Amino acid sequence: MSHWNIAAAQYRPNHHCVDDHITHHLRFITAAARLQCNLVLFPELSLTGPALPDGQLPAPPDAQQLTPLIDAAHAHNVSVIAGITVEVRGQRQPGLAWFTPNQPRATFYPHGAGACLESRLGGLSIVDSQPDQPNIAPDAALFTRGMAVSETGWSATFSQLQRFAHRYAIAVLMANRDGGSALWDAKGQLIVRADRGELLLTGRFVEQGWQGEIIPLR
Repeated sequence: MSHWNIAAAQYRPNHHCVDDHITHHLRFITAAARLQCNLVLFPELSLTGPALPDGQLPAPPDAQQLTPLIDAAHAHNVSVIAGITVEVRGQRQPGLAWFTPNQPRATFYPHGAGACLESRLGGLSIVDSQPDQPNIAPDAALFTRGMAVSETGWSATFSQLQRFAHRYAIAVLMANRDGGSALWDAKGQLIVRADRGELLLTGRFVEQGWQGEIIPLR
């Protein structure tokens, strides 16, 4: 896994217009592509917005609405993990939409405890919510987590993800809606962490290890 560039898109989806969210996602993807990123991770429910006033999650986007993101993944040769609503046995729940340059359509997954990239250019696997023995693939290169945690929950979330990175010897990338997006290396060392605002948090893996940077979105 040499010279691998990844990014967390820190974005607060505070409305329910999917087309506007997609336009905003494209801005992040284009900015990440200029930085030669191979992967862009978005926060939880980034494509649909938060729960409705009645507590229900918004309906999932249709396939046609997602076409610009599929095209962007192909055009920029970048993989994208976006937050979306999925329906499981008739119930809506947070999920992931996975866009890759080598697939003609998006793949959808329940959110789980996060997702692992099985190798730098491999597939995505969902990590279940069993805290004692998570199902991490032996060749997993990166654990990703899209979140929607307020500032009051940052400390506990950071500690949990840092322990996860150290315990399972895997780098962790987290994109959070309300700030604090971060990257830890496989020893649990914090590489870079953001404050508030719309931005790209980037990580680059080179021979010496991970390097991180904060890029404001203009």
